[in-house]
Amino acid sequence: MADPANPRGSRRLTATGVVLLLAATGGGTGWWLSQRGGGRAAAGTTVPVSTATVARTDLATTTQVSGTIGYPGSHPVLAQSDGTVTALPGAGQVISRGQQLYEVGGQPVRLFYGPRPAWRPLAIGVTDGPDITELEQNLVALGYASLTPDAHFTEATAAAVRRWQRATGQEQTGQVDVGAVTYEAGPVRIASVTAGLGAPMRPGDPVCTATSTTVAVTMRVPAAQTYLVHVGDAVTVTLPAGTTAPGKVTDISSVAATDPNAAQDRPQQPSVPATVTLTTPDAAAGLDQAPVTVNVTDHSVSGALAVPVTALVALAGGGYGVYLRADGQRRLVPVTPGLFANALVEIRDGLHEGDVVEVPAG
Repeated sequence: MADPANPRGSRRLTATGVVLLLAATGGGTGWWLSQRGGGRAAAGTTVPVSTATVARTDLATTTQVSGTIGYPGSHPVLAQSDGTVTALPGAGQVISRGQQLYEVGGQPVRLFYGPRPAWRPLAIGVTDGPDITELEQNLVALGYASLTPDAHFTEATAAAVRRWQRATGQEQTGQVDVGAVTYEAGPVRIASVTAGLGAPMRPGDPVCTATSTTVAVTMRVPAAQTYLVHVGDAVTVTLPAGTTAPGKVTDISSVAATDPNAAQDRPQQPSVPATVTLTTPDAAAGLDQAPVTVNVTDHSVSGALAVPVTALVALAGGGYGVYLRADGQRRLVPVTPGLFANALVEIRDGLHEGDVVEVPAG
């Protein structure tokens, strides 16, 4: 929110309240200024007043953006071999490197980390390739190899594979067949299971839907307000229970689109998806696909002199003032308002910290 001479409309409730207040007091300016001594209305009623102390504080205004909390990165896990499904993970289960993800024909399919899927059997004699590097990186990470990962499948690679196979109860062939492992970028959380136990499985069939294991908020920033949000910005997230949790904007898309989940009978405004990671992920424990509100700070000032908004009175010649109480006297002091936030207004000049001003009682 900016200078009251140029209010920013109804972007936030506090701002709207200030505009309405000043509009209402403007009509009574002549009476207010003429009643310096007694503060008596034309109808003879006494206006009850109280006092407030000018304090130094931090002020900030926020824009609220709707969001959804959950586990981002939803994607299908696809089968790579034929057979009958003999074991499946459970929804909500977290699978890490080396652990079984599912089972086909009684043979476990284990999770390895890497950016690309397996597409060929790996054994001594295969041509060099990045899939060998991925395999060796995982064997090193799991403690089965002490080699330096590269694109060559060597005798040392085969020996590491046999150690892994022995430790996991597999036949010790020194070869990794397609379908023995599946590659993901990191640990995954199972969002839902697509395949059924006992069902026939073919390469390319979906087994389950996986997500990242980190809870995050996906918010849709109106395209006209993207200037308010930047990667690295600190925000607060209001959770369904009404509690708040701190977070940080970690990603903003460069492409605006309409919300695919928006009601079809309502006008859809383009928005930009952004991701917020919670500073304390445990605050969102048990929440998945729950609606939340992200509070984005758009203006702030530190160490500002501030008084309650209700201390302001509109001056007959334009501008604003406050009634200052000092030494048993009251006098009208012109002031320059700044930022409005949380029922307070920044005072840029005309007052000092510790001054006492009048405000309406009650």
